[in-house]
Order: sequence, then structure tokens, then C-alpha cells
Amino acid sequence: MKLAKVSLCLATLALGVASAASSYSITLPTDTWAGDTQLKAGEYKLQVETNQVTFNQGKTSVPVAVTVETKASKTPYTTLDTENSKLRAIDIGGTKLKIVFAPVKAAASASAAQ
Repeated sequence: MKLAKVSLCLATLALGVASAASSYSITLPTDTWAGDTQLKAGEYKLQVETNQVTFNQGKTSVPVAVTVETKASKTPYTTLDTENSKLRAIDIGGTKLKIVFAPVKAAASASAAQ
């Protein structure tokens, strides 16, 4: 009976760990577009899921659709790939994860310019 309880507890713990989203910390040095959302400069906690990343800063949560890729080797440092203040990708330091952002839609860029 004890063995069954221990096995059930371990199985439940393993399932919880496997289904949990991974979280990482990053710093945006300047105001940056992530998808269709502009993020202010500062520190963010990222919750990475299969096809979405959520930027958390204080009480603010911003989900953004992404593609999560696995690279062949680990990246030593977290790097931001940006172009014209728009995030193109984030390589998460110490992991093989690369988060790729879809290009910002023209309407979002046009409204930001006004």
C-alpha cells in the first residue's frame, strides 16, 4: 500500500514538472515591439510554452505568439535579435531554446508612427 502511494505521488510530481511552462528572466534595454505589442524597457519574466511566450512585469502579462525552436548546442548568454526596435528572436542563455517572433503587422507599425 505504501509503495502504491509513493508511486502515485511521484507520477503526479513528474506530470506536473513535464507540463509546466519554462520561465526565464530577460532585460529589454529599450522599448521594443514583440509581435503586435510594444514592451517598455525593463526586466521581464518569460513564461515559455509551445507556441506562446508571456512577458510578465509586475502585474502586467503580455502573451505573444511565437515559434519555439531547439538549437543544436546551448547558447552561453541570452541574446536578443532585434531589427528597428522589433524582436525577431531571443536565444535563452544556458539552454538550446530559440524563441522566434512573427514579423510585426504593417497596421501596428503605422499606428506607432502616428
